[in-house]
Amino acid sequence: MPSLRDAARGRILFGGDYNPEQWPEEVWEDDARLMKDAGVNSVTLGVFSWAKIEPRPGAREFGWLDRLMDLMHAHGIGVVLATPTASPPPWMGARHPETLPRTEDGSVVWYGSRQQFCASSPVYRRYAAALTEDLAARYADHPALTVWHINNEYCTHCWCDETAAHFRRWLRSRYVTVDALNEAWGTAFWSQRYDSWTEILPPRKAQYMKNPAQVLDFKRFTSDALMECYVAERDIVARHSPRVPVTTNFMPLWSGQDAWAWSAQEDIVSVDIYPDPRDPQGGQYNAMLADMTRSQAAGPWMLMEQAAGPVNWRGVNHPKPEGLNRLWSLQAVARGADAVCYFQWRQSRQGSEKFHSGMLTHAGEQGRTFREIKRLGAELATIGPAVGGSDVPADVAILHDWDSWWAGSQEGRPSSLLDYTEVVQRWHRALWENGVVTDFARPDADLSRFKAVAVPHLYLLDDASIDNLVAYAQGGGTLVCGFFSGVADVDDRIRPGGMDERLRALFGIRTLHEWWPLEAGEAVACDGFDGTLWSEELEAAEGTEVVAAYREGELAGLPAVLRRGRARYLSTLPQPAALRGLLGDVVREAGVTPVLAGLPDGVEAVRRGDLLFLLQHGRGSVTVPVPVPGSYEDLLTGRTVEDRVELGRHGVAVLRSAAP
Repeated sequence: MPSLRDAARGRILFGGDYNPEQWPEEVWEDDARLMKDAGVNSVTLGVFSWAKIEPRPGAREFGWLDRLMDLMHAHGIGVVLATPTASPPPWMGARHPETLPRTEDGSVVWYGSRQQFCASSPVYRRYAAALTEDLAARYADHPALTVWHINNEYCTHCWCDETAAHFRRWLRSRYVTVDALNEAWGTAFWSQRYDSWTEILPPRKAQYMKNPAQVLDFKRFTSDALMECYVAERDIVARHSPRVPVTTNFMPLWSGQDAWAWSAQEDIVSVDIYPDPRDPQGGQYNAMLADMTRSQAAGPWMLMEQAAGPVNWRGVNHPKPEGLNRLWSLQAVARGADAVCYFQWRQSRQGSEKFHSGMLTHAGEQGRTFREIKRLGAELATIGPAVGGSDVPADVAILHDWDSWWAGSQEGRPSSLLDYTEVVQRWHRALWENGVVTDFARPDADLSRFKAVAVPHLYLLDDASIDNLVAYAQGGGTLVCGFFSGVADVDDRIRPGGMDERLRALFGIRTLHEWWPLEAGEAVACDGFDGTLWSEELEAAEGTEVVAAYREGELAGLPAVLRRGRARYLSTLPQPAALRGLLGDVVREAGVTPVLAGLPDGVEAVRRGDLLFLLQHGRGSVTVPVPVPGSYEDLLTGRTVEDRVELGRHGVAVLRSAAP
């Protein structure tokens, strides 16, 4: 299979979305000149160009794209060529309103924005396939083509009649009989039993709460329906150019796509990441999404989009302070990215994203942003041959699962304050602050290579995943699990005892009496720390160590943290410093050491291949001791480093052992 390595060819791809159809052609030559000046070696073309290529049904206007492809090739710039199927032209919605998605209450999602298509619509799929076929036939052998980019940020949901028919076909494949579906969905509750397939609908607007198992299956179906669209276009371009890798860009931590399943269908795993520059945890958020994407890719990955400055969709859109874009870009490289790209190259003058920054902003080539882009492009060109294709070692895994996320985020749960992604981020932050690089993994994955496995919160676990966790811990692995995990089976059916008996035995829980969720801002005192968000009324089994107990309220004296052998269970969410300490103890006992000990606050160390990245997330200057004995070359400056390295505001060093 083709891969990112084939496109990068020993470099780090650097560039971004280029939307030249927004500009007169006389601007294109200037763009090419400035791209070369900035070290750009890759641009993405065509993402939103459907109406430009097919201005009316069946028409094809490729001349402008021919000239662009040739222009990029003449300047040594590779093209990530997109199928422009994310946003159908207005003529499709006007002539074929059945292609427009419907909301849960039946309202039409009209054209006039973007991504207004029903993934189940055969008319949409037919037009998308025809356009993809002609695009692939025309450019498959073009020397500028390096990657195929299918669609863009798949995110549409639809509840229309065509979707209902597609949903029923999906359900018949999954359950075979209506009786099996009734059993899986628990339709004996509220007189919801179905007598025939034709009665089944997507979970549309209802009088009260919807059937949770039906909603869970609809989320699974929607991810699969969108993936069918991706696979259909992927197969077309792969047939025309089998040696060119194919990707589509994920949105980070978006619930609509099971990225584990999608990643298996991609040659390159790519993602769009937009940390908030005002968020004090922005660097950790960036690291977490890098770790997640690298794990989905099982190696190097592509940062398809980020912002060079402010975005346009937050309530208040702050620019990035000087140095922050460089820091976060090099952090992505440290954590496995072999492509650093942006939305977009030239900032738009019209349209909804005219205040979303570009690599070349409204200030032009004299602007601070472009000056920083030029510096970053030169540095990526310098370090690319040394870092490209190399691995990022990780001894700790965080388990993450879309089925559990989908099931656990519905109505009627013990607490609407329990946000899956927030809990995952809190656990990742605790490990990140301990200097530990983590992978992410599915709960049913082979975990044997990890010294420690962390389960922040997995409400739903199937039998195979539970057996996998038990086998890992019993085989000598160190396992630490958070609250409200292993509660439901694959059909969102509560397991006897409120938690699977295999997990209760593993963690030393005799009885789980009640879940006691906490109010917003409420904390409960425990031995040595305060718990937040959640607590549980547990009875420990004989021989179980109570690491910490609740000290007040209804649960006073009952266990808050349990340990049996190498398995621990946290029935609450400790405040950040306490969680950092608890997880730090866990990984140290497992034999996991930080990448580099003794770092100043705010400094991150990551090893990738033979290189050591040091990243200063603070705004001051710091002195960082380097591993001794040894002499190192800082690839960014060419200087020799011994004993220590000085990092200024948002500073970065990329160290390689000097030859003896």
